[in-house]
Amino acid sequence: MPDSPLPAWATLAIAELHGCDRSANELARNLSAEQLNWRPAPDAWSIGQCLHHLYVATEQYLPAMAKALDGRPVHPVQAITPGWLSRFFLRNYIAPPPPGEPVKARARAPRQIVPAVNVDPSVLDQLLRINDAARDLFRRAASFDVNRIRFQNPFVPLVRFTVGTGVEVIWKHQRRHLQQAERVRKSPGFPRE
Repeated sequence: MPDSPLPAWATLAIAELHGCDRSANELARNLSAEQLNWRPAPDAWSIGQCLHHLYVATEQYLPAMAKALDGRPVHPVQAITPGWLSRFFLRNYIAPPPPGEPVKARARAPRQIVPAVNVDPSVLDQLLRINDAARDLFRRAASFDVNRIRFQNPFVPLVRFTVGTGVEVIWKHQRRHLQQAERVRKSPGFPRE
């Protein structure tokens, strides 16, 4: 759809990822390696670990979603309409909690996307690059019915999400962990330089 405007869902998802890029830049662009890897508690993630987790999770989702679009007929839709199970998953495990509310549920990250213990400062640029690739995929997916095309979840192979749910997982997951990283930066004891 090169000459057509993007559907509303694609415009929103792309704008949300731009916002995630801005947040990640504001959080981490000028941090030292010590600041990037500082953890407020032994069982808590650092800012760098949050960014690394987002990078590797998005990197796993994109090929599975892209493959699902191959050979599908063009049939754009304006809105993403997840089913009840996807809505439950997004609300309880992926999306950030509303402002002022605690995180409702936590799930252990699948082993493929557990972040490294020490993260290199290049992680920010890796995240920004994978977000460029995600926006490209969202533009491509805008030509399809993202509510009907399913892909195999790269972490739970028996689960098949719609591409639309995958789009929402990507940007809402980033919002959640960027809020987590912001809390780390505001923690007492965070090394200030």
